[in-house]
Amino acid sequence: MLFYRAALPLSCKTLNYAAGIIRRHRKSIGSRWRKLNPGQQALLVLAHLRKGETFAELAAGFAVGTTTAWRYVEEVVALLAARAPKLRQAVRDAKKAGHAYVVLDGTLIPVDRVAADRPFYSGKHKKHGMNLQVIASPAGDILWVSGALPGSVHDKRAEWIWGVLAELEAAGLITLADKGCQGSTYAKIPYRGKNKPESQKQANKAHARLRSPGERANAQLKTWRILRKLRCCPWRAGQLAKAIHVLQTREA
Repeated sequence: MLFYRAALPLSCKTLNYAAGIIRRHRKSIGSRWRKLNPGQQALLVLAHLRKGETFAELAAGFAVGTTTAWRYVEEVVALLAARAPKLRQAVRDAKKAGHAYVVLDGTLIPVDRVAADRPFYSGKHKKHGMNLQVIASPAGDILWVSGALPGSVHDKRAEWIWGVLAELEAAGLITLADKGCQGSTYAKIPYRGKNKPESQKQANKAHARLRSPGERANAQLKTWRILRKLRCCPWRAGQLAKAIHVLQTREA
Protein backbone atom coordinates (compact mmCIF):
# COMPACT_ATOMS: atom_id res chain seq x y z
CA MET A 1 0.00 0.00 0.00
CA LEU A 2 1.20 3.51 -0.85
CA PHE A 3 0.95 6.47 1.50
CA TYR A 4 1.06 10.20 0.73
CA ARG A 5 0.55 13.50 2.49
CA ALA A 6 -2.67 15.40 1.85
CA ALA A 7 -4.05 18.80 2.81
CA LEU A 8 -7.30 19.33 4.68
CA PRO A 9 -8.93 22.73 3.95
CA LEU A 10 -9.77 23.49 7.58
CA SER A 11 -8.19 25.68 10.23
CA CYS A 12 -6.30 24.59 13.34
CA LYS A 13 -9.05 26.32 15.34
CA THR A 14 -11.57 23.73 14.14
CA LEU A 15 -9.18 20.87 14.89
CA ASN A 16 -8.49 22.20 18.40
CA TYR A 17 -12.23 22.63 19.02
CA ALA A 18 -12.98 19.00 18.08
CA ALA A 19 -9.97 17.75 20.05
CA GLY A 20 -11.16 19.67 23.13
CA ILE A 21 -14.58 18.01 22.95
CA ILE A 22 -12.93 14.58 22.68
CA ARG A 23 -10.55 15.30 25.56
CA ARG A 24 -13.38 16.34 27.89
CA HIS A 25 -15.46 13.33 26.85
CA ARG A 26 -12.65 10.90 27.56
CA LYS A 27 -12.14 12.46 30.98
CA SER A 28 -15.85 12.23 31.79
CA ILE A 29 -16.04 8.52 30.94
CA GLY A 30 -12.67 7.68 32.49
CA SER A 31 -11.02 6.50 29.28
CA ARG A 32 -7.38 5.86 30.24
CA TRP A 33 -5.63 4.94 27.00
CA ARG A 34 -6.41 4.82 23.31
CA LYS A 35 -4.45 4.19 20.15
CA LEU A 36 -4.89 7.82 19.03
CA ASN A 37 -4.70 10.92 21.20
CA PRO A 38 -7.59 13.47 21.05
CA GLY A 39 -5.88 15.55 18.37
CA GLN A 40 -5.30 12.55 16.12
CA GLN A 41 -8.84 11.30 16.61
CA ALA A 42 -10.19 14.75 15.75
CA LEU A 43 -8.06 14.83 12.59
CA LEU A 44 -9.33 11.38 11.60
CA VAL A 45 -12.94 12.50 11.98
CA LEU A 46 -12.39 15.74 10.06
CA ALA A 47 -10.76 13.83 7.20
CA HIS A 48 -13.80 11.54 7.06
CA LEU A 49 -16.33 14.38 7.07
CA ARG A 50 -14.54 16.90 4.88
CA LYS A 51 -12.94 14.60 2.31
CA GLY A 52 -15.27 11.62 2.51
CA GLU A 53 -12.45 9.20 3.25
CA THR A 54 -13.66 5.64 3.77
CA PHE A 55 -13.09 3.82 7.04
CA ALA A 56 -10.58 1.52 5.34
CA GLU A 57 -8.61 4.52 4.09
CA LEU A 58 -8.72 6.17 7.50
CA ALA A 59 -7.60 2.97 9.18
CA ALA A 60 -4.61 2.67 6.86
CA GLY A 61 -3.66 6.34 7.20
CA PHE A 62 -3.85 6.42 11.00
CA ALA A 63 -2.58 2.86 11.61
CA VAL A 64 -5.70 1.65 13.40
CA GLY A 65 -8.26 -1.04 12.68
CA THR A 66 -11.23 -0.35 10.41
CA THR A 67 -13.64 -1.00 13.28
CA THR A 68 -11.68 1.41 15.48
CA ALA A 69 -11.87 4.12 12.81
CA TRP A 70 -15.63 3.59 12.56
CA ARG A 71 -16.03 3.74 16.34
CA TYR A 72 -13.95 6.93 16.60
CA VAL A 73 -16.06 8.65 13.93
CA GLU A 74 -19.37 7.54 15.44
CA GLU A 75 -18.33 8.82 18.86
CA VAL A 76 -17.25 12.28 17.71
CA VAL A 77 -20.16 12.80 15.30
CA ALA A 78 -22.58 12.12 18.16
CA LEU A 79 -20.71 14.55 20.45
CA LEU A 80 -20.76 17.29 17.81
CA ALA A 81 -24.39 16.75 16.78
CA ALA A 82 -25.46 17.08 20.41
CA ARG A 83 -24.04 20.63 20.35
CA ALA A 84 -26.11 21.70 17.34
CA PRO A 85 -28.79 24.27 18.27
CA LYS A 86 -32.38 23.06 18.64
CA LEU A 87 -35.03 24.77 16.52
CA ARG A 88 -36.42 27.00 19.26
CA GLN A 89 -32.95 28.07 20.35
CA ALA A 90 -31.90 28.81 16.75
CA VAL A 91 -35.03 30.91 16.15
CA ARG A 92 -34.47 32.78 19.41
CA ASP A 93 -30.84 33.48 18.46
CA ALA A 94 -31.90 34.70 15.00
CA LYS A 95 -34.41 37.06 16.60
CA LYS A 96 -31.79 38.36 19.03
CA ALA A 97 -29.32 38.89 16.16
CA GLY A 98 -31.83 41.23 14.52
CA HIS A 99 -32.00 39.51 11.14
CA ALA A 100 -34.38 41.28 8.76
CA TYR A 101 -35.52 37.85 7.55
CA VAL A 102 -34.44 34.22 7.39
CA VAL A 103 -34.38 31.78 4.49
CA LEU A 104 -35.99 28.34 4.73
CA ASP A 105 -34.81 25.86 2.13
CA GLY A 106 -34.82 22.09 1.73
CA THR A 107 -31.93 20.05 0.39
CA LEU A 108 -31.51 16.41 -0.63
CA ILE A 109 -28.58 14.35 0.64
CA PRO A 110 -28.04 11.59 -1.97
CA VAL A 111 -27.80 8.06 -0.62
CA ASP A 112 -26.56 4.81 -2.11
CA ARG A 113 -29.88 2.99 -2.55
CA VAL A 114 -31.48 0.67 -5.09
CA ALA A 115 -34.55 1.40 -7.19
CA ALA A 116 -36.75 -0.75 -4.93
CA ASP A 117 -36.29 1.66 -2.04
CA ARG A 118 -39.20 3.91 -2.99
CA PRO A 119 -39.47 5.79 0.32
CA PHE A 120 -36.03 7.29 -0.31
CA TYR A 121 -36.71 8.33 -3.91
CA SER A 122 -37.24 12.05 -4.55
CA GLY A 123 -39.39 12.72 -7.60
CA LYS A 124 -38.21 16.33 -7.62
CA HIS A 125 -34.52 15.45 -7.77
CA LYS A 126 -34.93 12.12 -9.62
CA LYS A 127 -32.64 10.30 -7.19
CA HIS A 128 -32.62 8.55 -3.84
CA GLY A 129 -31.81 10.65 -0.82
CA MET A 130 -32.76 12.11 2.53
CA ASN A 131 -34.64 15.39 2.98
CA LEU A 132 -33.09 18.05 5.25
CA GLN A 133 -34.58 21.45 6.08
CA VAL A 134 -32.17 24.34 6.61
CA ILE A 135 -32.70 27.82 8.05
CA ALA A 136 -30.14 30.39 6.90
CA SER A 137 -29.43 34.01 7.75
CA PRO A 138 -29.54 36.82 5.14
CA ALA A 139 -25.73 36.51 4.94
CA GLY A 140 -25.94 32.82 4.08
CA ASP A 141 -24.85 31.43 7.44
CA ILE A 142 -26.49 28.20 8.60
CA LEU A 143 -28.70 28.80 11.63
CA TRP A 144 -30.38 25.41 12.00
CA VAL A 145 -30.44 22.00 10.33
CA SER A 146 -33.29 19.53 10.76
CA GLY A 147 -33.15 15.80 11.20
CA ALA A 148 -33.43 13.54 8.16
CA LEU A 149 -36.61 12.37 6.44
CA PRO A 150 -36.93 10.09 3.38
CA GLY A 151 -36.43 11.86 0.05
CA SER A 152 -40.01 11.12 -0.97
CA VAL A 153 -41.27 13.52 1.73
CA HIS A 154 -42.25 16.87 0.19
CA ASP A 155 -40.58 20.00 1.57
CA LYS A 156 -43.91 21.38 2.80
CA ARG A 157 -44.66 18.22 4.76
CA ALA A 158 -41.10 18.08 6.09
CA GLU A 159 -41.44 21.65 7.34
CA TRP A 160 -44.74 20.74 9.02
CA ILE A 161 -43.25 17.64 10.69
CA TRP A 162 -40.46 19.69 12.26
CA GLY A 163 -42.75 22.63 13.02
CA VAL A 164 -40.39 25.14 11.43
CA LEU A 165 -42.81 27.80 10.19
CA ALA A 166 -44.83 27.62 13.40
CA GLU A 167 -41.73 28.52 15.42
CA LEU A 168 -40.69 31.26 13.00
CA GLU A 169 -44.18 32.75 12.99
CA ALA A 170 -44.35 32.70 16.78
CA ALA A 171 -41.05 34.61 16.86
CA GLY A 172 -42.28 37.10 14.28
CA LEU A 173 -39.41 36.41 11.87
CA ILE A 174 -40.09 37.09 8.18
CA THR A 175 -39.43 33.84 6.29
CA LEU A 176 -38.57 33.52 2.62
CA ALA A 177 -39.19 30.09 1.07
CA ASP A 178 -39.44 28.55 -2.39
CA LYS A 179 -42.51 27.25 -4.21
CA GLY A 180 -42.28 24.01 -2.26
CA CYS A 181 -44.01 25.83 0.61
CA GLN A 182 -47.02 26.64 -1.56
CA GLY A 183 -50.11 26.82 0.63
CA SER A 184 -48.35 28.23 3.66
CA THR A 185 -50.10 31.22 5.19
CA TYR A 186 -46.90 32.66 6.66
CA ALA A 187 -43.87 32.04 4.44
CA LYS A 188 -43.20 34.49 1.60
CA ILE A 189 -43.02 32.49 -1.63
CA PRO A 190 -42.71 33.47 -5.32
CA TYR A 191 -45.76 34.05 -7.49
CA ARG A 192 -46.70 31.03 -9.59
CA GLY A 193 -48.26 30.60 -13.01
CA LYS A 194 -47.59 31.73 -16.57
CA ASN A 195 -48.12 35.15 -18.13
CA LYS A 196 -47.66 36.94 -14.83
CA PRO A 197 -47.92 40.74 -14.79
CA GLU A 198 -44.68 42.71 -14.74
CA SER A 199 -45.12 43.61 -11.06
CA GLN A 200 -45.17 39.93 -10.07
CA LYS A 201 -42.13 39.19 -12.25
CA GLN A 202 -40.18 41.96 -10.54
CA ALA A 203 -41.32 40.70 -7.13
CA ASN A 204 -40.09 37.21 -8.00
CA LYS A 205 -36.69 38.58 -9.05
CA ALA A 206 -36.35 40.46 -5.77
CA HIS A 207 -37.43 37.36 -3.87
CA ALA A 208 -34.80 35.25 -5.67
CA ARG A 209 -32.05 37.78 -4.88
CA LEU A 210 -32.92 37.72 -1.19
CA ARG A 211 -33.15 33.91 -1.06
CA SER A 212 -29.89 33.20 -2.89
CA PRO A 213 -27.76 33.32 0.30
CA GLY A 214 -29.94 30.56 1.74
CA GLU A 215 -29.06 28.34 -1.19
CA ARG A 216 -25.39 29.09 -0.57
CA ALA A 217 -25.89 27.84 2.99
CA ASN A 218 -26.93 24.45 1.60
CA ALA A 219 -23.87 24.54 -0.64
CA GLN A 220 -21.73 25.00 2.46
CA LEU A 221 -22.99 21.68 3.79
CA LYS A 222 -22.10 19.95 0.52
CA THR A 223 -18.49 21.19 0.70
CA TRP A 224 -18.16 18.42 3.29
CA ARG A 225 -17.91 15.53 0.86
CA ILE A 226 -19.45 12.97 3.19
CA LEU A 227 -22.83 14.60 2.38
CA ARG A 228 -22.41 14.41 -1.39
CA LYS A 229 -23.44 10.77 -1.36
CA LEU A 230 -23.98 8.73 1.79
CA ARG A 231 -22.90 5.10 1.65
CA CYS A 232 -23.92 4.39 5.24
CA CYS A 233 -27.31 4.15 6.92
CA PRO A 234 -29.49 6.89 5.34
CA TRP A 235 -30.89 7.87 8.73
CA ARG A 236 -27.44 9.11 9.78
CA ALA A 237 -27.79 12.05 7.37
CA GLY A 238 -29.39 14.28 9.99
CA GLN A 239 -26.80 13.58 12.67
CA LEU A 240 -23.94 14.09 10.20
CA ALA A 241 -25.44 17.38 8.97
CA LYS A 242 -25.85 18.66 12.54
CA ALA A 243 -22.25 17.75 13.37
CA ILE A 244 -21.07 19.51 10.22
CA HIS A 245 -23.17 22.56 11.10
CA VAL A 246 -21.30 22.84 14.42
CA LEU A 247 -17.93 22.52 12.68
CA GLN A 248 -18.89 24.91 9.88
CA THR A 249 -19.94 27.53 12.42
CA ARG A 250 -16.63 27.14 14.23
CA GLU A 251 -14.72 27.36 10.94
CA ALA A 252 -16.55 30.53 9.89
